[in-house]
Amino acid sequence: MRQILLVLLFAGSLFSSCNGQTENKQTANAETTETVKKENKMKPIHLNKIDFLKKVTNYEANPSEWKYLGDKPALIDFYADWCGPCKAIAPVLEELAAEYGDQIYIYKIDTEAEQELAAMFGIRSIPSLLFVPMEGQPQMAQGALPKHTLKEAIDEVLLNKKK
Repeated sequence: MRQILLVLLFAGSLFSSCNGQTENKQTANAETTETVKKENKMKPIHLNKIDFLKKVTNYEANPSEWKYLGDKPALIDFYADWCGPCKAIAPVLEELAAEYGDQIYIYKIDTEAEQELAAMFGIRSIPSLLFVPMEGQPQMAQGALPKHTLKEAIDEVLLNKKK
C-alpha cells in the first residue's frame, strides 16, 4: 500500500476574520444570498460511538480486522471544543465538505464526549485527522493542516487521483 507523507503544520495563524459592517443594501442582499447558498451545501457530520459503529467500522464485532462500512471515503476529525487549532481547522473542514460534498464524508468526533473512540485510535493530540479510503487501511495525520495539504491528501489518499 502506498504511503503518503503529510506535512504537519500548526495553522493557528493561517485564518483571519473580518467583522466589518456595511450599509449598502446590495451588499447585504449578496451576503444573504451567499449565506443561503452555503447552508444548502454539505457540512461535516458529528458522530457518536453508535453512529461510528454503523457508519465507519464496527470494532466491537470485528476487533481484529478493519472493515470500512461507508459507501464513500471519509475524513474523520478528532477534536475538542476548547482546542485552538481545532477551532482554526473547523471552517476549512466545512469548506471541504461543501467542495467534496457527494465524493467523501467529513465526520467530526468530539474527543471529550467520545473518549472510548479517542482511546481506540490512540488520540493523544488534537486535532487528529483520520483518512479512511474505501479500500485499505486508514491513515492518521496530526495537527491543523492547511487547506491545500488537506485537498492533496483527500485527492491522493481518498479519491486515488494522481497528480
